[in-house]
Amino acid sequence: MKLKTVAFIIFCIGLITSCSQEKVKQLITIENTLNIDRSFETVELSKDFLKVEDLTTIGIRDVSSNKIQVSQLVDIDGDGVVDQLLFQPKIAANSKKKFEVVTISNEDKPVFEERCYARFVPERTDDFAWENNKVAFRVYGPTAQKMIEDGVKGGTLSSGVDAWLKRVEYPIINKWYKKHSDKTGTYHEDTGEGLDNFHVGVSRGVGGIAVKKDSSYYFSKNYTDWKVISTGPIRTSFYLNYEDWDANGNIIKESRVISLDYGSNLSKFEISIEGTNRVAAGLTLHEKDGEVTGSRKNGWVSYWQPHADSELGTTILASKEYFIDFEKYVTSKKDLSNAYTNLNVINNKVIYYAGFGWKKSKQINNKKEWENYLNEFSLKVNTPLIIKQY
Repeated sequence: MKLKTVAFIIFCIGLITSCSQEKVKQLITIENTLNIDRSFETVELSKDFLKVEDLTTIGIRDVSSNKIQVSQLVDIDGDGVVDQLLFQPKIAANSKKKFEVVTISNEDKPVFEERCYARFVPERTDDFAWENNKVAFRVYGPTAQKMIEDGVKGGTLSSGVDAWLKRVEYPIINKWYKKHSDKTGTYHEDTGEGLDNFHVGVSRGVGGIAVKKDSSYYFSKNYTDWKVISTGPIRTSFYLNYEDWDANGNIIKESRVISLDYGSNLSKFEISIEGTNRVAAGLTLHEKDGEVTGSRKNGWVSYWQPHADSELGTTILASKEYFIDFEKYVTSKKDLSNAYTNLNVINNKVIYYAGFGWKKSKQINNKKEWENYLNEFSLKVNTPLIIKQY
């Protein structure tokens, strides 16, 4: 075979391969109707929306830059089949942006570090912890509950949400727990990465729920079961179940899916609940030396407080369909003073966001910046990006 013929065949094979990898399935536009630039908002594309059988070979190309976007695949129901493709476009104020849906190989997909992470932590009783590049949290499991009930030292009885105050972009959960288990340090001291000095007790912490009957609040004990749904560069999500609990004669059934996206200070809580038509999501008031503020228009309550050698803002925020109002509940009983957001339960579900901004992390510098962040976050929640095919 002549050299020119061989070269031509190799060229054709390369061309066919290239075409199969770059084949445009369709074009989509993403529109931002707000007068603010938008980024760190996650777009979810399903197989049905894209009309494809397999998402594992799909990539998203920015038409203007010609770059393949960082994406993440998620198997929501754990059946081994990918259900969603996630990515985070940057869309300027009052504008549209075009993206190509293309088939690509794994080698062509951009590599990005896993910053959104969650796991069960058996080496610290049975915590469950999660984080992204901004914030970290944890909740407590059945072993920690039983230790309290049996009078064993070291347990925790709480369905409140603990805040881990990190001030670095990289993951810290495994590193901090390793210090604890190896006894080489403690995550209660700040060595440059942040620390856990946020007291929860039986309070609602940052986003635990309660049911109000008359003038009293009732809530569950620790979670009973867990399941990680996703970790990756864009989102971590997981499932928690709770034993049925009593709210002054009402039996409450509760489970939740919590997710945390890259770049966000707030976790999303999707609560499945039976036995009540409204819930209250709370923020602990700690020493009661901070200020509770809120916006009924924008659907949030905030607690800005002095915190050790710094300051800290916490929040509950919900869309208009779920948000009712907010209130400050103060009592002399230890850890039971909370700021509450009252929320509608719609079709046995309630959705809200909870999180914090720590001044020492240099993400949020003062109360005004924190409230500006919440107002903008609310705008985005109530005015989602518009995704269209053409």
